[in-house]
Amino acid sequence: MKRTDDPTVVKPITDMHRQQVRELTRDYISLAQQIYERELHDIPVMFDLKGRAAGMYIAKGSSRVIRYNPYIFSKYYDDNLKTTVPHEVAHYVVDMMYNAHRVRPHGAEWQRVMLAFGAEPKATGRYDLSGIPVRKCQRHRYHCDCSSHEISTTRHNRVLQGKARYYCRKCRTMLTPSQREK
Repeated sequence: MKRTDDPTVVKPITDMHRQQVRELTRDYISLAQQIYERELHDIPVMFDLKGRAAGMYIAKGSSRVIRYNPYIFSKYYDDNLKTTVPHEVAHYVVDMMYNAHRVRPHGAEWQRVMLAFGAEPKATGRYDLSGIPVRKCQRHRYHCDCSSHEISTTRHNRVLQGKARYYCRKCRTMLTPSQREK
């Protein structure tokens, strides 16, 4: 385990930077209100996202939230202000204007909003994640007639529940859990 004072470990963004990101998020929402002449409410902004994504817009029922990764923002702060913030606000705007489940996530509607914001309509960022805590997914060992395989926990659970079967691409026999996975 790495020590907390290890200089290779990225620390999350400061409270001051979090406030700047929240303000910029509100500014983009205000800009969208002016451009599209419709009322859009401010939504909660959280800095609890982990893993490889810099940001995420989530809509569940009537609840809306934008989540940012405090580690990726710390390491690539300026780039995320230019790309991730308008990207996630554009998802929110598209959801409010078109009902997000009726349009493609990075489709024409989202691209138009990004262009209206003066941002490049790019779907994903490519960042070097060294020093950033990234969630490691557990893998489960399976075998077929010709070799052994590792599958994700999601697929493993589907097999255990009888909801799915997976086959080797080489020998085409069904993958079965290794002894320790049963």
